[in-house]
Amino acid sequence: MRVEEFDYELPEELIAKYPVVPRHSARLMVLDRGSQSIKHDTFWNLPDHLEEGDLLVFNNTKVIPARLYGRKPTGGKVEVVLTDYVKPDLWKALVGGKKIRKGLSIEIAPDFGIEVLEHIEDGKFLVRLMGKDPLKLVDRYGHIPIPPYLRREEEDIDREYYQTIFAEEEGAVASPTASLHFSEELLEKLERKGIGRTFVTLHVSYGTFKPVKTDSVEEHVVEPEYIRVPEETVEKIHNTKERGGRVVAVGTTVVRALETSPFKSYEGWTELYIYPGYEFKVVDALITNFHLPRSSLLFLVSAFGGKEFVLKAYREAVSKEYRFYSYGDGMLIL
Repeated sequence: MRVEEFDYELPEELIAKYPVVPRHSARLMVLDRGSQSIKHDTFWNLPDHLEEGDLLVFNNTKVIPARLYGRKPTGGKVEVVLTDYVKPDLWKALVGGKKIRKGLSIEIAPDFGIEVLEHIEDGKFLVRLMGKDPLKLVDRYGHIPIPPYLRREEEDIDREYYQTIFAEEEGAVASPTASLHFSEELLEKLERKGIGRTFVTLHVSYGTFKPVKTDSVEEHVVEPEYIRVPEETVEKIHNTKERGGRVVAVGTTVVRALETSPFKSYEGWTELYIYPGYEFKVVDALITNFHLPRSSLLFLVSAFGGKEFVLKAYREAVSKEYRFYSYGDGMLIL
């Protein structure tokens, strides 16, 4: 398949630069694969499109303020963007500045530093966070690395709204954005209808913004990301399937986590790359935002919903002026 087959025209003004408030007021496009029909609603009415006994699976990763500013011993300024979780104190990072080399110590604050351990590629390095409870120090001194296509600097609203309400496991540098539409009120509404919920962890890396540079879809390679699928989640999935309920993945990160080791608990790294032709084993329905053209995330959604049907839905979303990307509206594919 050619990457250009997954292109679409998007007017600049449809890129959502800020979130809607409340979260659940975002628009929801509902795609039914069986009837090939498209409906329009809001996330507040999501329970109307699900059934008692269905199971929502969320990603409980927590976005860290991964953009850090520091100085070298010579006084030169350095920008560090943590990109890939390895361990709480060990990360891959983009390090911007002159003469960045192995052994360099960067001071972020008197109680927080970064040591460059080795060069990986281009401007990416393996670094160690130096200080007591390093992720707390990142939270104190860092800035939220909001997506580059927003074309603005971090603002106070991003600290709250670029984080899901159930974010718990620190380690992501980008948000699992399909979950941003869920408020406490919506979760209560879903629970009252008998719709279950459970969690996996996938620490979203900077690679989520990595452009596809190959001409062929099959030749692209995704960055490895840390995932954890607990036994409790696997049991809930089994129970849901046995009762005839559906497993509803909230976001592409959840799809990749569940499909990496189907119906088994797992902790480790995933390089699972999903594109049209993939046979899904666990996921029955998908909630997802509208993704960039020619992106691996659009490939995954097209694999699940059917390429032509999904691209038709995207064209309709443009014509009806849906809001796109991280802070935008979303779709439910049944």
